[in-house]
Formats: sequence, C-alpha cells, structure tokens
Amino acid sequence: MLLLVDDGLADLLHRVVFLLGEAARRRGGDSGDLTYSQMRLLGTLEEIQPATQHQLALALSVSDPAISRALRPLEADGLVQIRVDPEHARRRLVSLTETGRKAFHTNGRPLYDALRDALLAADFPYERYLRDTARLAEILEP
Repeated sequence: MLLLVDDGLADLLHRVVFLLGEAARRRGGDSGDLTYSQMRLLGTLEEIQPATQHQLALALSVSDPAISRALRPLEADGLVQIRVDPEHARRRLVSLTETGRKAFHTNGRPLYDALRDALLAADFPYERYLRDTARLAEILEP
C-alpha cells in the first residue's frame, strides 16, 4: 500500500529519530567510544544473530553499503565477527562476539532504559506510541 505523506508526518518522524539519537548522545557521555547508531546495531544484532549483512540492513532500515561501512569499525574493535556463510559463499554472516555483547549490555541497554524511563516520567504514552508506530510500519511496508 502506497501512502503519500504530505501533512508533515514523515518530517516529524524523522525529527523524532534525530532527537532520540541526540538524547542518547547527551546521556551516553560515559558509554565509551560507541555511538548511538553502533549501540543500536549491536542491540539489533543480538536479537537476530547470526544474520546476513542484508538481513541486518533490512532490520535497521539502512542500505547494504551503509551496513557494510558500519560493521568495519565494529569488526576491527572485536565487537562483531563476520564470516562467509557456509550455505552461500557470496553472503557474509554477522554475529556478536562476547565483547560486543558485553559492550551492548554495559552501554546500550542502560541508555535505552534511561531514555524510556525519562519518557515515562514525562507522562509520555510510551507503550501506546510503540504499538502505534509498529502498526504504522506494518501499513507502510511493501
């Protein structure tokens, strides 16, 4: 189903994502050298691993080249392992290393929890928004 958004919804959603990243950066001062995007990637990977680079790109709503670029420093830092898929030599499988899992749980998970708690403390209808946003994504999926 193709929906044309001309009332500002797309811009507002984009702004919310940007502001969440900014809030994460402000709160994540002690989160080591990991960016919000890197923590999001590690958290997503924990849920779906092992995953092909393409599956990870789809889960994060980014392009395949973007995921490839994003994985390079994580692999160099020993946070993810990338190996050839034994079932298809052209695909690469990505998994979290133990170091990557620890980095996410030490830095990313508390950051996500802090953001959620801050929104709830501000009387934001977090659970309803989460449900509504998931439904919106379902409607917009091809």
